[in-house]
Amino acid sequence: MKNQTRMTRPVTAATLVLMLMLTLGVVAPSANDWPEFRGAGRIGVWTETGILDTFPEEGLAVRWRTPIHHGFSGPSVADGRIFITDFERGQGLDGTERILCLDEETGEILWTHSWEASYLGVSWDEGPRATPTVDGDQVYAVGASGIMTALRVDTGEVLWRTNFVEDFGAEIPQWGFSSAPIVDGDRVITLVGGTPDAKVVAFDRTTGTEVWRSLSSVEAGAGVAQPIVIEAGGVRQLIVWHPLAVSSLDPATGEVYWEQPFEVGYDMTVATPVRRGADLFVTTFYDGPLMLGLDNDRPDAKMRWRGSSHSEILTDGLHGVIGTPIIEGDHIYGFGSYGQLRCLVAATGERVWETQEATGERARWTSAFMVKHEDRVFINNDRGDLIIAKLSPQGYEEISRTALIAPTSRPGNRRQLTYVNWSHPAYANKHIIARNDEEIISASLAAK
Repeated sequence: MKNQTRMTRPVTAATLVLMLMLTLGVVAPSANDWPEFRGAGRIGVWTETGILDTFPEEGLAVRWRTPIHHGFSGPSVADGRIFITDFERGQGLDGTERILCLDEETGEILWTHSWEASYLGVSWDEGPRATPTVDGDQVYAVGASGIMTALRVDTGEVLWRTNFVEDFGAEIPQWGFSSAPIVDGDRVITLVGGTPDAKVVAFDRTTGTEVWRSLSSVEAGAGVAQPIVIEAGGVRQLIVWHPLAVSSLDPATGEVYWEQPFEVGYDMTVATPVRRGADLFVTTFYDGPLMLGLDNDRPDAKMRWRGSSHSEILTDGLHGVIGTPIIEGDHIYGFGSYGQLRCLVAATGERVWETQEATGERARWTSAFMVKHEDRVFINNDRGDLIIAKLSPQGYEEISRTALIAPTSRPGNRRQLTYVNWSHPAYANKHIIARNDEEIISASLAAK
């Protein structure tokens, strides 16, 4: 064997683990990847260093552009691959959904897998909503009509599949199935909305066998929230926000730890629950904000405060639409029902300030996504802009702004630019990966 080298230093435990992973064909995940919705842990925090302070005057350098079809789902990034789902319309409300795997460096499509889907009963036939979830050698995708597929990340081979409507008797939510599966150990858990008592279902990640089911869907379905897993009260808790309540479950068994009633109109459980210390915060378009206090000693919670208004117009609170708020220090920052970026006192919900500057338009459902990076935030507004800003109780400080991607989705109401961009991007390996209904792009955010 040529170029053989002799190992002269002792082998560490870490080296042995890496050697074993390479032998088994497993690639160690990068700390700079974005393997699921809102990044690892679903917390919307980007920790990578070496990122630019302001955008170039000429705009970001786009590494590549790859044509795709319609979709609201965001990209996930893991081990040199990017995963995204889309929808190609056929006749009427029928069409083809698919998941694509792209090379992270070049944008080349490595493989695709497609399935027939009907968008009958789904508001806006704009494509899949749920971001693919990557875990090790598998990726999990959920289409808007409730078809969930587990595939190998390297080949696209289908390992198992389930249909929420056919297999669990679920009704399609009016906004379509939108919850990205979350992996917990050997289980992959997602909101199904099935009967009986199958609002939430855990599957064996490898075989697709049902492990447990929990919560009734008789009075209301699953909604469109993203489940999260937290550690509080001495245990791990699966937090599920559905149209009737915020529920905490044991992720291993589905046993209910606690529930806080919170009825939400029109399944608008869109923003992801935010946990910071003992705070657990949710916000919805019609019914406003709810702040819960987590018990430190046992799995329990109590309501600290909630908004008093059920109007998305006449409110001083935070009636979130799509973007998930940030809790920083003693304050909450988030986008309200008409695109207002607002600051609230976390302890009381009292409004401190608001601004329309980030979104640029006061119209129903105007929104933006925020990701925290060091002492600032990256904001993707639905006009296709990317913004760097600092948020404090003193106000909104915009540092830099650039055009990122064209808005192409129909918003369902009149907007200045006619179309919007409602897809959460990925921040990975010093790049931002974003999509619309025509293309997916990768642009550099690296400092010079």
